[in-house]
Parts: sequence; structure tokens; C-alpha cells
Amino acid sequence: MEKSFEPAQIESKWYARWEASGAFQPSGKGEPYCILLPPPNVTGTLHMGHAFQQTVMDMLVRYQRMRGMNTLWQVGTDHAGIATQKIVENQLAVENKSRHDLGRDAFIERVWRWKEESGSTITNQMRRIGAAADWSRERFTMDEGLSAAVRKVFIDWYRAGLIYRGNRLVNWDPVLGTAVSDLEVNNVERDGHMWSIRYPVSGSDERVVVATTRPETMLGDVAVAVHPDDERYQHLIGKMLTLPLSDREIPVIADDYVDKDFGTGCVKITPAHDFNDYAIGQRHKLAPIEIFTLEAKVNGNAPVKYQGLDRYDARKAVLADLESLGLLVETKPHKLQVPVSQRSDAVIEPMLTDQWFVDLTSDVQQDGRPGGRKAITEPALDAVRSGEIKFVPENWTTTYTQWLDNIQDWCISRQLWWGHRIPAWYDESGHIFVGEDEADARANATVAPVGALRQDDDVLDTWFSSALWPFSTLGWPADGPVKNERGEVVANWENDKIFLPSAVLVTGFDIIFFWVARMVMATKYFTGQVPFREVYINAIVRDAEGQKMSKSKGNTLDPLDLIDGIELEPLVEKSTRSLLIPQVRQKVEKRIRKDYPDGIPSIGTDALRFTFAALASYSRTINFDIKRAEGYKSFCNKLWNASRFVLMNLEPGEGSDEAATSGAPAPSSVASRHLLPQEEGKLPVTEAERWILTRLKQTLTDVEQHFVSYRFDYLAQELYEFVWNEFCDWFLELSKPALNGDDTAAAASTRHTLLVVLESVLRALHPVIPFITEEIWQAVAPKLALAEGSLMQRPWPKAEEIVADDAATAEIEWFKNVLSGIRKIRSEMNISPGKTIPLLLADGDASDRARVAKFAAQISFLARVESPQWIESGADEPAAAAAVVGSLRVMIPLAGLIDLGAEKLRLGKEITRIEVEIKKCEGKLGNANFVANAPAEVVTQERQRITDWNITLTALREQEQKLG
Repeated sequence: MEKSFEPAQIESKWYARWEASGAFQPSGKGEPYCILLPPPNVTGTLHMGHAFQQTVMDMLVRYQRMRGMNTLWQVGTDHAGIATQKIVENQLAVENKSRHDLGRDAFIERVWRWKEESGSTITNQMRRIGAAADWSRERFTMDEGLSAAVRKVFIDWYRAGLIYRGNRLVNWDPVLGTAVSDLEVNNVERDGHMWSIRYPVSGSDERVVVATTRPETMLGDVAVAVHPDDERYQHLIGKMLTLPLSDREIPVIADDYVDKDFGTGCVKITPAHDFNDYAIGQRHKLAPIEIFTLEAKVNGNAPVKYQGLDRYDARKAVLADLESLGLLVETKPHKLQVPVSQRSDAVIEPMLTDQWFVDLTSDVQQDGRPGGRKAITEPALDAVRSGEIKFVPENWTTTYTQWLDNIQDWCISRQLWWGHRIPAWYDESGHIFVGEDEADARANATVAPVGALRQDDDVLDTWFSSALWPFSTLGWPADGPVKNERGEVVANWENDKIFLPSAVLVTGFDIIFFWVARMVMATKYFTGQVPFREVYINAIVRDAEGQKMSKSKGNTLDPLDLIDGIELEPLVEKSTRSLLIPQVRQKVEKRIRKDYPDGIPSIGTDALRFTFAALASYSRTINFDIKRAEGYKSFCNKLWNASRFVLMNLEPGEGSDEAATSGAPAPSSVASRHLLPQEEGKLPVTEAERWILTRLKQTLTDVEQHFVSYRFDYLAQELYEFVWNEFCDWFLELSKPALNGDDTAAAASTRHTLLVVLESVLRALHPVIPFITEEIWQAVAPKLALAEGSLMQRPWPKAEEIVADDAATAEIEWFKNVLSGIRKIRSEMNISPGKTIPLLLADGDASDRARVAKFAAQISFLARVESPQWIESGADEPAAAAAVVGSLRVMIPLAGLIDLGAEKLRLGKEITRIEVEIKKCEGKLGNANFVANAPAEVVTQERQRITDWNITLTALREQEQKLG
């Protein structure tokens, strides 16, 4: 092994070897275990959320593979209809062209060309973080096999009466010119205004005042609503109002939706451009009036003077005209939530358009088959309510069921060219014909087509194809092998359906509605099975202060920048991997420079992965702190150095074939030696060995349970504590007396146990930190005569095969407490670690005396003390510092070791300083305004500081008393 741990050198070689060896593919042996990768957009690059989520999946896959499961991590990418089309349209804009200049076929061909050239960025980045995915089975939501599945599902649902075309209100992006899903809309808080407008009551001098944040939409008002119990307006219900600026009258209606205590209690109703208004309009059978074109300009349904104006120019004109007529009562500043398109940054306009929908709400019979809710939604609800699918944490079950209980029909059409084109045709009379192609559509027609057929121009929502991911990726509905464009077999339903249901879906809470529920609905309907048995909802990654990572804030981090390090060079000389625009990159670097003036050093993939594991709790969000990742880089360094210590302390030839004839442990027995109960004659010689094996057994037991419960934070903590504290800090120290002593049997046994425990630890750590463990294991394996190959192909270390020794554990824990007591005294008294000092013992019982006699040499060696001397009861005791272990007092005489006067002065100054700190905390907490207004975590921190300061103060005062 090299002297120092260099992550880049290790990572650059091992992943390529793993992938080339076929180690990521299913073994064909054992019980099937499958995880589905939520397909990232083909346009995407790896961000912190991806890296965190994929680390969790990779840990599970590697762990289950080592447990002997027939493991598949099914990966692939999503065609990302809107995002991909926008990228290529932006490229055309540079050439002063539009997609319409190319035509549909040529444009689609260009998109495919871009996908082949640039679409693998994120999958290559996944390899950088160690994703042990089966890339030979990588799928794309628009590959030939998945496209066939999409067509079949659409056709089957349409012919079952579960898909229909209708004119409904949708989120409309006027820049992209398409409907978008709720997930593609951000509700952004912005400064706006609330305008109060007078609406005259027809035939009288009375007026009602309506408040609105969108006065331009009044041109499409069809009513004003009041609460049915509002006494102020009882006399107006059913009467007509004259709509200002328009030559129309609209009724006053009563509806429970209205909050009579908000504003004036009057609400204008514009069903064609507001979702709540649309629902009210449906209840009261009010015909909607559309006033905007698809480009968000005023159309011919509005008065002539406003026609052709952009919606915001129309707002200015409407307000000016209202003011001139004396109908504008007041204008007030108002904070409002504005729906903004993620893709174009355009303000979303609710718009009535002809779209395709999946019927998820009706409960009717069509063609003798159940329709709507009963056919699609109820089985998905039952799957979770019955426990067939479980959410982790369990509270997300409520989110899932509440949404399905209140589900609306699903808009599945998009006005794009890139995507799965809807397999529907129209004749000259407007009849709809659905089929695999035009011939199939004609063959299944229920009416004779009139004239030529024209295919629908729309494509399907990307969530439609993603909903089929659990079974379409496995080859459904093909009868035989499914091949990719290179002729390689990527799936075969007959063979691969063993991976359905998959074991667990790892995903974020924000797509429970859009993806998780829809996968359950589609998979249950078409296969009769659930898509997965468990859904682990991972947390959202935020920055160290708990703020959402945002390019505009400059607090976003690129995981590959953390792996490789960040050099803060001038921007003009730096080509950034994260592809951030310069202004954003400047913000990121400015924040980094505060704590890292010279940039962030490389922490490596393993340290980043361990950080993610340590943060992966059941929390809704996690705060990522670079400094914590640096701590786990130190952990990797410690593991590396400990491994070098073990290997360097082996005897020449030990662990090789030569050792078998030289009296050293036989290589063939190493795999089980010291572990199996029946090997009674080969138990370790020293108690320290039997203690570390007992601790290893408990650690492995706990880690396995944490894998089952998805508590990766606990898992990481268990492994960290065992490796850092018990193996590296304690066992390596406890092994030194045997390694350096005269007992050859103890020395050989200890060297062997060091190897056995290290090899087991490497296996246990491998799912979390695969690169460093593989590199170290390659050096350790020959010493244990293990077969050549990869660590990832080794079995998981079984806790049940390790023999626990509680008696030895009790002895070593006593020994550790004695050493800790001596070292604490050294530290408190500023006694040099290298100075040999006297050791006095007092009190205790017979077992303490026996243990002291047993461990006297080890205590002297490790604690750097003279041979222990007992002070018998009643004898005079010198001034000494003491530690207590049970009833035993461990004492270090003070005479001659330190300057008592100087030490008293130092302690006095430290006590005074801490008393000042306590008063500061007490002052803050005694301030009622501070307690009431400061963030809860700040108040809690101050209270904890008082507790910690008082503990320290007590210890210092006791120490002061010891010095007289």
C-alpha cells in the first residue's frame, strides 16, 4: 500500500474494472432484489440531491449483492420532453431558426442527434460516485421497447374508456406553448398589488366592491360570488351586475367557497383563467369566457380596444380606464404566490384547452368493464392500506392516500414535438381513431372514417412513460428479448419479471403524487402486482445553514467539485464542470472563499458518500456541511493508516503458502478461524482479541438492522465508532504489547486477528465507501489466502459466525477505563505523554487486584507508567490526582511532575474565564425578548452551552481542590 491515501488515483481505476468485469449484473443466483433508479432527465447533470439519493441506492445494492441476492439496479434516463426540446430550440435560435423552419421530422432528428452527443453526461457522472448499476440494461424512455409499452397502455386504456379527450383548464406556459404539470410549476412569492374595483348593480345606484390581484381577467368575469350566509349581500343574490368596461351583465351567486370575513366578501368569478373559479363555474353551470390567446394576449372575446394586448399591457389599460370612470377604489401593496414555469420562467396562465386525460375520478361501467376510479385508483389505494406497499418513514403513507382520495383526472397531453406522439388520428368530421398506427386505428374503428386521417400533433406527458418504468424496463409487453440500437439484449419479460415487484423505491417526497402513485396505478392495472414493496422517502439536501440550494443564492454545490476539489481561479480562466453561468459561479465561489480562501481540497468520493450516509435520517431535510465531509476524509485516512499498520506488523511471509509450513496459522483455515464455535481449539490467545471480535459481532448485528430499517445515519455511526474508536484507537494499541512481547503464540494470534477483523470491517464498510475498501482489501486478501477477485463479490460478514466472549469483554472494558483515567489525568495536568510517571492504586476489590496483576505489563507499556504500587488501607497518601474505576482509585502523585503554583494560577484564570461565559449565557436567557424572538435552535444552543460550561467549571474546581 502507498504511504498516503490518494482518492483520485484509486477511484480512477476501480470503477472501470468493476464495470468491465460484469460485477454489476445480476448473478442469476439467490432471491431477486431490484431497485429502480428514478430516471434523471437526459438533459441533466449530477446535483447534490442526485448524489445523495444514488449513494443510498448504491449502498443497498452492494449490501444485498454481498448477502447473496440476485441483484439488479435498473437504470436509465427520461427523455424530458420540455427540457430537451427547449435546449435544441435554443440552439436553433442562435442560428436564427425555429423548429417550424425545420419541420417536425427534421427537428426530431436533430433532437435525437443532440441526445446521442450529450445525453450521457449524468450517467457518466453517476459512475464517478460509484453507482454499481447494471449499465448493460440501461433504458431510455423513448427507446423502441419502452415506446411500444407506452402505445399499448394508451390504446388499452382508451379502448377501456379510461382515456378521453376534453376541453379542461390546465397550467399553460405561454412561452413554451404547452400545458405543464404541477411539478413543473414553482409558486414564487412576489411583490404585487391588490386592486379594489366597484361593480355597479344593474338598475340601481348600488355598488359592490371586488378585490383582485389580476384586474385584467375581469374582462372574462361571468359572476360575482358571495357567501350564502353573508347578510350584507342577501338582497343581491340572483341580481345582475354591470361588468365594468364590458357590455355585459353578470349575476351575483352564493357559494360556500367565499370567505365572508376576507376583504369585502365579494369574489369575481373568471372560470376560464382560475382553477378555483373553474370549479365554482362548474357547480353553478356558468359558461366560461376565454379572453387570452395561447400566447397570453387578449383575444376577440374582450372589448375591441384591449384585443391584441399582452396580458400585462392589458392590465395597465384596464386600470387606467377604471380610474377614469371612478371605479377604482384603492390600490394596496400585496404579497402573492405567482405560478412560474420551471422551464421558461414565464408566469403560468390557467387556460381552457383541448387535452387528453386519464379518467381517475368516475366510477362508471363502460363496455362491461369497470372504469375510472374503481379500475385504476382503488387498487393503488388498497395496495398501501393493506400494507402490500410500505412507506419509510411511515408518515408519508398519509400523503399518498390523501392525494389519491382527492385525485383529479390526469392531463397527459403536451403541445410539443419531442416525446411519444399520441397514437390517435382524426377524420374530416372530427371522429377519433386510436391504434398502433393508422392501419390499426382504422381496423379498430367503430365508425367509418370520413376522408383522410390526420395524426394528433401532441405528445404524451413524460410522467406517462415514467409511470410504466417498473415493468416496461423489464421488457413488457414484448414476447421475447428486447434489444437496444446496438443489438444488445437489454430486457426479456419472460426472464426478468422475477424482478417485479422491486424491493424498494428510493425517491423524494415531491414526486409521491406525480410518479410513485402513478407507477402503482399503472403496474397494478397491467401486471396485477405492486411495482415495489417499500418506498423509502429520502430527505432533501440543503446547505449548512438549512437554506434551499439555489443558483440565485450562490449556495449550490456540485458533488464532483467536492470530490475533486475547487480551485478558486479567475473565472475567465476556468471551465466549470457544473456549467453554471458566470454570475452564479461568482456567487458560489464568494461563499466558499469565506471559509476556504485557497479553495476546497479534494475530499474524494468515499468521504462524500460517508457524509451522505451519516446524514440520511428520517428527517424531511438534511443540512450539508463541507466541514463534516472533511471529517469523513479524515476517517478514510485513519482506516488507510490502520491498514498499513496491520500489514507492516506481519512477519515476513506470514499469510502466504510459506507460512503454512513455518508454524504460522494455516491459510486455508483463515476464513473461519477465530469465528466459528466449533473451532474451539483455535480461539484467540489474548483477551483483547476476543473483546474486539465480540464488539465486531455486535456492530455487524446492529448494521444489518439499520439496513433493514433504512437508518443509514445509525449505520454510519456504528461503523465509524467501531473503526475509529474500537479498532483503530483501542485494538491497535492493545495489540502492541502482544506484538512486541516475548509470547510468540500471542503475537501470531494477534496478527491473525488484526487481519481477520480488518478484512471483515472492509466488507462491512464496502457498501458505504467502496473505492478505499477495495484498494485496501486487495492488499489484505493475499495475506488471508483469499481467492482473487473483487471485494464487492465477497460475502457479507455474518455476525452469527463470530464467537462472543462476554468475560473477556468485561476484562478489557475495565482495562480501557483504567488507561482512560490515567490518560485523562495526564491531559489535565499537562504531563508530557512520553514521560514515565508513578502509578498508585487504592481501594478496589479482589477482582481489581487480580486484574491489575494480569494487566500490569500492558498498563505500564500503554500508559507509560511505572509498575503499579498499591496503597494499603490506612496508609498515608501523597497529594495526587485521581480517577475512579468502580471502587478502584487510580492515582498519579503530583510531587515533582508539575509546578503547583503555576498550575493553580492557570486553573484560576480558566475558572474565571468560564464563569464569565456562564454569565453571558445567563444574561441572554434571562432576557425575555431574546427567548421570545431568537430562533428556537439558538435558544436551545445557549441552554446547552450553560450546561456544558457548568460541567467544565465543576471539574476545574475539583482539580483546584486536589492541588490544595
